[in-house]
Amino acid sequence: MATSSGTSFALASLLTVLIFSGMQMYRQWLASSQLHTIFGGYLGSVLFLLILTAVGNVETAMFGKNFQTKLFPEVILCLGIAMTASGMVHRVCTTTCLIFSLVGLYYVNRISQQTYATPAQAPVIEVKKKKK
Repeated sequence: MATSSGTSFALASLLTVLIFSGMQMYRQWLASSQLHTIFGGYLGSVLFLLILTAVGNVETAMFGKNFQTKLFPEVILCLGIAMTASGMVHRVCTTTCLIFSLVGLYYVNRISQQTYATPAQAPVIEVKKKKK
């Protein structure tokens, strides 16, 4: 079910704050073992996708429906924020956040291309027949 840009921005912002605060509250637990540290990086990648969603919705509201989020500065800035938040938990969380975020960004881009991209038209070539 699709929502408007304003509603999506509000939900993404709320979930961003909740995940960030949860990562900070359970910082000791997330740094306690290797598996928990990897989970902390995964939470960082979810944080990245939520921040990117919020930024994309703000841009849609400000610049119109046809505006697209670009690699620089939006995606890189959101990735930097998420990696910084993960780095506050553990250094390894930063690395796993980067890996999970790049995988998530690949799939978001793939879904976006399938949904919004227009199919390319094959060029029509006319062949002239020789007159006899």
